[in-house]
Amino acid sequence: MMKHRGPGKANREAISVMQLMDMFPDEASAERWFIETRWPEGRTCPHCGSDHTTELKSRKPMPYFCNGCRSYFSVRTGTPLQNSRLPLRKWVFAVYLYVTNLKSVSSMKLHRDIGVTQKTAWFMMHRLREAWDQSGLESLIGPVETDETYMGGKRKNMSQSKRKAAKEAGLGRGTAGKTVVAGMKDRESGQVRARVVPGTDKPTLQGFVQDNAEPGATLYTDEHGAYPGMGEFVHEAVNHSVGEYVRQQAHTNGIESFWALLKRGYTGTFHKLSPKHLQRYVDEFAGRSGCREADTVVMMGEAVTRM
Repeated sequence: MMKHRGPGKANREAISVMQLMDMFPDEASAERWFIETRWPEGRTCPHCGSDHTTELKSRKPMPYFCNGCRSYFSVRTGTPLQNSRLPLRKWVFAVYLYVTNLKSVSSMKLHRDIGVTQKTAWFMMHRLREAWDQSGLESLIGPVETDETYMGGKRKNMSQSKRKAAKEAGLGRGTAGKTVVAGMKDRESGQVRARVVPGTDKPTLQGFVQDNAEPGATLYTDEHGAYPGMGEFVHEAVNHSVGEYVRQQAHTNGIESFWALLKRGYTGTFHKLSPKHLQRYVDEFAGRSGCREADTVVMMGEAVTRM
C-alpha cells in the first residue's frame, strides 16, 4: 500500500503524535534520546570536557561522575534544563510541539497539552527560544534580501501616554509606539538573521547588514535611504513607493514572507509581545525558518543540540 503524503513539504519526513508516543513511551526512552543527541560520539564531562567518566549505579547525587575534575553531572548539566525538575519526556513533547508549529506555541496551549502550569510552560518555551540565539553565527554569503518591520499593537489601542511619547519621538501614525526589527534572508541557504534595533537610521541598518552579510554579497533592498553607500556589497533596490516590487532578480519577497509568518505568530498565537522579550521570539522564528526543510526528528535534534 502506497504511503499517503498530506499537503505541505512532501520531501520532509514528519512524525505524528501517535508515532511520538510510541518513540517515547517512558522517561527512560526520553533520557536515552537526550543522551544520544547531546553526546553522539560518547559521553563527556560538561565541566571539563573529559571522556573519562563513570555511570553510577545508584544515580545519586547524579547519574555520572567525572574522574578528571571529580564532579557529578547529568545530561541536563550546563544546559537550560539544568534547573528544571520536569521529566525529560515532557521536554521531548514540548520540543516536538515547538518545532512542528510554524506559528509557535503559546504557553496556555503547552500547559494544557503536556499537563504543566502556565507559568512552567512559559519558562519551558523561553528556555527553548534561548537555543536559537543568533550571536556568533557565520555571516551570510548571499544573495541576501534585507528589510525592516515594526512590531506592536494598533495605535487606537494605545494609551494616551504612549501616543504622546510616540509623537514626541517623531514617530508617524503607523509606527507610533512600535519596536523596529531589522531582518535579512539568504536566498541560497534560506537562513534568516533578524535583530531588534533602536531605529531605522543609516548607521543602525548599515551596521546590521555589515554584521550579518559577507563582504561582496549581493544585497537586495527596497528604496529605504539607509542602505545605499556600502561599497563592500553589490546593492540593488526596488522602489515600492512607485509600485515596483520585482525587477529581474531584485526583490525582497523572501524576507517579507518571513515578516508575514512572524506577525501571524504575533497576532494568532501570542496576541502580545513585550519589547523586553521580543528578541527571543524573533530568534525563535528566524532559527526555525532556517531548518524548515529538515525532517521532524532532525529539527528536534537540532533544537536540543543547540541547547
